Amino acid sequence: MPANTEPAAGGAAALQSEFSFRVGKRLSETCPPTAEQVTANGGEFLGRTGTITTPHGEIKTPAFIAVGTKATVKSVLPEAIAELGAQAVLANAYHLYLQPGAGILDEAGGLGAFMNWAGPTFTDSGGFQVMSLGSGFKKVIDMKTVAAAEHAGPDDAVAPGKERLAHVDEEGVWFKSHLNGDRHRFSPEISMNVQHQIGADIMFAFDELTTLLNSRGYQEESLERTRRWAERCITEHVRLTNERVGKPYQALFGVIQGAQYEDLRRKACRDLGAMNFDGFGIGGALEKENLGTIVRWCNEELPENKPRHLLGISEPDDIFTAIENGADTFDCVSPTRVARNSAFYTPTGRYNLSGAKYKRDFGPLQEGCDCYACANYSRAYIHHLFKAKEMVSATLISIHNERFVVKLVDDARLAIDAGNFFEFKAETLGRYYS
Repeated sequence: MPANTEPAAGGAAALQSEFSFRVGKRLSETCPPTAEQVTANGGEFLGRTGTITTPHGEIKTPAFIAVGTKATVKSVLPEAIAELGAQAVLANAYHLYLQPGAGILDEAGGLGAFMNWAGPTFTDSGGFQVMSLGSGFKKVIDMKTVAAAEHAGPDDAVAPGKERLAHVDEEGVWFKSHLNGDRHRFSPEISMNVQHQIGADIMFAFDELTTLLNSRGYQEESLERTRRWAERCITEHVRLTNERVGKPYQALFGVIQGAQYEDLRRKACRDLGAMNFDGFGIGGALEKENLGTIVRWCNEELPENKPRHLLGISEPDDIFTAIENGADTFDCVSPTRVARNSAFYTPTGRYNLSGAKYKRDFGPLQEGCDCYACANYSRAYIHHLFKAKEMVSATLISIHNERFVVKLVDDARLAIDAGNFFEFKAETLGRYYS
């Protein structure tokens, strides 16, 4: 599909008006940075506030998107997720495709109706899970730092002792289910069909994930393949939008790859930025120390009038770095994942509730927190639940952790509007990492 192809008049184009993004205030205008700050950042600050409008409501940005991988935020009811202030939920196309099947969600009226969530929803394309699980890396790809291309590992690397379950070709990816070993095929067209059936307000184009360990040559080959897949995703997206009459419009975001290479990241942004995407996801391999730089490279190239989603961050320092370099939304499983191991967030850092000192601590997880868990339960009680292996311990800590991160991002958004973002950042991070 040519990069400038538009959706068919009267069909997808008319529905596309159900989705929009409006830029609010710019960080560089409300909080003019000093020359020293710009130099330390490596370039201009691109942060901004904004509003994403979807068929199921608005998202005020910057915003943290709660992860509901299998149409549920682990251990937390959708009603509790809404109560703690989350504006949207992101589910996983790969997992929902395998179980219960995208067709079931379609019959139910889409992801939101299926899980009893009234607000906006996202789905990823399944590309990350196909490649990470297919390489035996389980939850995350091995993102070890590589100082130079000559230190890269083999391009078909797998986790130690694991079998490679995913194999890429020009048309798509063959992979084996991590659940039962059944063989499946994902392609741009299949991913679009799966995501249209799931029915989220925002979905992502199918891309190939690489790691920092892949060679420079393979990164270039993969980036070009992702570009061609992006064109195919748009073509299929337009066809399905026109075909599925009566369904709310689903926005399609292109995914920016390119690993640690500035020229590849910028090329990907220019290539996909010229296509008719509704927004963009910044994905792939990111070294923590280069996160802000890579996000800034991308946002210097991407269209200003379209939203940008950074895939997979939630640590406070990463959040501020992402926001000030132009990320509008982001997601991460970390708040609920660490909760299942009894870890909880506070303004002075992250602590582990399994410690013996909490056995007689009758205060809340965090003094002053307005979440349901802190309003009603003590550290001692939740400590007891965890020690007794009662599942509700994960529920209560997850509610608190999700609220902590959601509120942190909300407060950062308000700080941009109020003109005190850099002061808020310094105070928040100074306390958290003290």
